Amino acid sequence: MDIELVAEGLLFPEGPIAMADGSVILTEIQGQRLSRITPDGKRETVAETSGGPNGAAIGPDGAIYVTNNGASFQFIDMGGLNVPGPTPISHTGGLIQRIDLATGAITTLYTECDGKPLVGPNDLVFDKQGGFWFTDHGCSTAEGRKFGALYYALIDGSKIVRARDHFVSPNGVGLSPDEKTVYMADTTLGRLWSFDIAEPGVLAPPAGFAPGNVVCNLPGYQLLDSLAVEAGGKVCVATIINGGITAFDPDGSTEHFAIPDVIVTNICFGGADMRDAWITASGTGKLYKARWPRPGLKLNFNA
Repeated sequence: MDIELVAEGLLFPEGPIAMADGSVILTEIQGQRLSRITPDGKRETVAETSGGPNGAAIGPDGAIYVTNNGASFQFIDMGGLNVPGPTPISHTGGLIQRIDLATGAITTLYTECDGKPLVGPNDLVFDKQGGFWFTDHGCSTAEGRKFGALYYALIDGSKIVRARDHFVSPNGVGLSPDEKTVYMADTTLGRLWSFDIAEPGVLAPPAGFAPGNVVCNLPGYQLLDSLAVEAGGKVCVATIINGGITAFDPDGSTEHFAIPDVIVTNICFGGADMRDAWITASGTGKLYKARWPRPGLKLNFNA
């Protein structure tokens, strides 16, 4: 697969959105900002978010919604590779933000659920009804990890529900083309989960003791990050250590597409035929563009 370098010098890029005008809006977690990358590779600041802006998505109102981890990582330079490290002791939790594209104005929507603070919101996806699923990655502590969870929320700030919890490290989240399934990648386990949706925003009860369905566990030591879904239903998950994108078929089979960075964190699809793929290579601070072998799933909202 041929790839093209679009931009570099980014401060741990994540959350890419393929915009209608051909630009890509993405988060820079270490840079604490939302940025626009123009087709010629120039970077423009959309908003200074503070904290740790992680995932981003266009909502039904045309605004951008950001899962902000609250600066849950310390960044370590390992010989030119930018690596997210332990959670600093100053970290108090994360939040969900709404950013007005026209003005750059930022509104905080959620900082807690049922009185329990959000720890490290990570990724999000909107359904056809205009609500959104999002993951909380949890964070590291001196004693171990704070567990993460899968949530569902509405954009007016009126509802947030913890749909399933006590996961090690929830990261990427996406919906199947028919929106009957929500997928969630667990970073540390190298595992892609799926959950049956009973109705918008509501998961079906799990079968037996398992919290969901295991699509696949990657062999060896591979870490999973954020994801995007293809129009045909494959789930494309950014893969760390074995740097690249792993495409999971719902039947559990996989194929891997290498990218020259061991810390590949996200992918999004766009273009007229939805075969343009933008990939964030965060360890080296780069954004790549590739022609994907199959079309990606068109998201419910764009701007």
